[in-house]
Amino acid sequence: MVQGILAKKVGMTQVFDDSGELIAVTVVQAGPCVVVLRRTSETDGHDAAQLGLVAGKPPRRVSKAVQGSFAKAGVPPTRILGEVPVAEGSEVKPGDTVLCDIFAAGEVIRVVGTSKGKGFQGAVKRHHFRGGAASHGSMFHRAPGGIGPSAYPSRVFPGTRMAGRMGVDKTTLKHVKVVKVDLDRNLLFLQGAVPGGRNALLRLVKG
Repeated sequence: MVQGILAKKVGMTQVFDDSGELIAVTVVQAGPCVVVLRRTSETDGHDAAQLGLVAGKPPRRVSKAVQGSFAKAGVPPTRILGEVPVAEGSEVKPGDTVLCDIFAAGEVIRVVGTSKGKGFQGAVKRHHFRGGAASHGSMFHRAPGGIGPSAYPSRVFPGTRMAGRMGVDKTTLKHVKVVKVDLDRNLLFLQGAVPGGRNALLRLVKG
């Protein structure tokens, strides 16, 4: 059995659970996906499946190598490809369809995506530095402070937390609860927020 699916973030809303409690959820379009390539532990060292997300218009230009992969699987080319794990011994083959019904309400999954880009940010926002006194005349409010001694080692160590580009990082959220499954519209309602903005590509994995 395929242990995951590709999805696109739709947005956030609110739903009521069975006890009447209001829950903030993220709506994602999970699939439909098709299996393009099957990887096995014997040939590739791990059990996985390469999925293609069937959403939107098909790609206009596809390289011959990619065309061959889709032709071998017997499915039309897709714009989005991603790899998800497969349970050992599962009879998953190219051309199979993967839907959001592999998940159930109440199940806990992992969500992998790319965080929003924040641009160039200072050390206070990027690394949560405390900053200096806010009083008048301190002249040290949001500066990062010293970044290295001058006499020894007379250099700045690599990895020193400083201002720089923030966001656009691969982010994994664990223990995300599936609140609701809408199989008719291929929608999943996940509790809380997930990485990325609207239409962001996500990978949902069991466990």
